[in-house]
Amino acid sequence: MTEKTLTYTDLAITDADVSTQMGYGDATADGRVLGELHDIEAEVSRFLRPRFCFFVDRGTLDDDEATLTVGTTRLDVAKIIARQLRGSAAFAFFVCTAGEEYELYQQRLKADGDMLRVFIADALGSVIAERCADEMENALQQSVGKLGWQRTNRFSPGYCGWHVSQQQRLFPLFPTTCGVRLTDSSLMVPIKSVSGIIGVGPDVRRLDYSCGLCDFKQCYKRNKKA
Repeated sequence: MTEKTLTYTDLAITDADVSTQMGYGDATADGRVLGELHDIEAEVSRFLRPRFCFFVDRGTLDDDEATLTVGTTRLDVAKIIARQLRGSAAFAFFVCTAGEEYELYQQRLKADGDMLRVFIADALGSVIAERCADEMENALQQSVGKLGWQRTNRFSPGYCGWHVSQQQRLFPLFPTTCGVRLTDSSLMVPIKSVSGIIGVGPDVRRLDYSCGLCDFKQCYKRNKKA
């Protein structure tokens, strides 16, 4: 198991990253919004501690059944993901989170009733979680790169046909989940968290996300591509 705690600076988040998450597309948010964003960033940078953890296991992938078995646990990963994981020598399982500190910060903003700040902080939190996942991938690649291996894209329950309820099978595989827990409805708390799987090995590679294979219109990768 590999675990790491990051700082806000480690994430190298730009105005454009948050503007895109807020729906500005290729444009940058206006001056007032950016001013509020910068104030929020100054506040959260003092306490933010994003975290990630991952482990690698050989597992057994069944293409026909679209399942991945790890020990005695069977994950129904959906056919789209099974195809993308094909050829993996092993699989990395991960959890990444903006952290409980950020969750509490968002709750305070909601209590204050400043809806502009609530909106900006929600977008920023999503970017924080995704950038934390990017840093996790970098650490994973450094690890498997020593073997001459590469990695696939990362895939999460709730996307590409992998039902979010599979979180209930995924989480017990971890010795620790960086402080992230599941609700009975399989949502992660803190909300700004990401979990999932990555294939690794000498015969896999990371590709552009193939949105044409999936019809989930709310996918964040589809929104980025658009």
